[in-house]
Amino acid sequence: MSTPWSTADIPSQAGRTAVVTGANSGLGLATARALAAAGAHVVLAVRDTARGETAAAAISGDVEVRRLDLADLSSVRGFAAGWTGDLDVLVNNAGIMMVPQGRTADGFELQFGTNHLGHFALTNLLLPHITDRVVTVSSGLHRSGTIVLDDLGWERRPYSDTGAYGASKLANLLFALELQRRLTAAGSTVRSMAAHPGYAATNLQSHTENRLKDLAMKLGNRFIAQSDADGALPTLFAATADLPGGSYAGPSGFQEGRGAPTLVGRSREASDVQLARDLWTASERLVGATAD
Repeated sequence: MSTPWSTADIPSQAGRTAVVTGANSGLGLATARALAAAGAHVVLAVRDTARGETAAAAISGDVEVRRLDLADLSSVRGFAAGWTGDLDVLVNNAGIMMVPQGRTADGFELQFGTNHLGHFALTNLLLPHITDRVVTVSSGLHRSGTIVLDDLGWERRPYSDTGAYGASKLANLLFALELQRRLTAAGSTVRSMAAHPGYAATNLQSHTENRLKDLAMKLGNRFIAQSDADGALPTLFAATADLPGGSYAGPSGFQEGRGAPTLVGRSREASDVQLARDLWTASERLVGATAD
């Protein structure tokens, strides 16, 4: 019986460059720390550069901090425009979870705009530089989401913070699916991967502005969840292991809540090739509508 995959199995990343969005805490910080420890040059792409510098100071290795606000497409464009040279791995990790209804700087529903559209734009703008793979972080809660193509902004439906979060995580998987299809069709060797952390203790679960929800998630983080370092393992597995394009990694334990990383399944909707194409088209229209 083989031993479970761990950070000890990460091959040398010397000479490689990785961008990790949302890397100033939680899963992103754990991912950046492990990649830097393996020898990569890691760019912490963060909204708050002061917090990013504090995080970078706690990482042993070659790291730098650059500003990126995924809820503002002008920031996304600025980050991409400032990039030069090869980028081996892009880790689309940043996200918000079950927050009250809000809008991004460009008017998109906040969770969909940040978790999906921001990363959609970032990936497409950086794609000419990417040499190895894109890893998009989703969630097991994608199974509770649904994509309503004619109401992606929750303008016609009563808003649900959990529903909007599930939809954004489903969108992440559909994006990864369609990106791989397009890369394959173009004859590219770049791989589109996806991962989810299971139930990991981070500060992601404390911004609902609902005291009961926040308390329940706080208790879950303390007594049920695995650590952020363990939660980052599926992302690191997808980012560094020799896996086929289109792979989806998650924990191997009960209901994919915790455990060593392995390849996992996804919902039927997350495997819908036509829906993935339609969402891509809609995302292009939305992002393009605010592009210069």
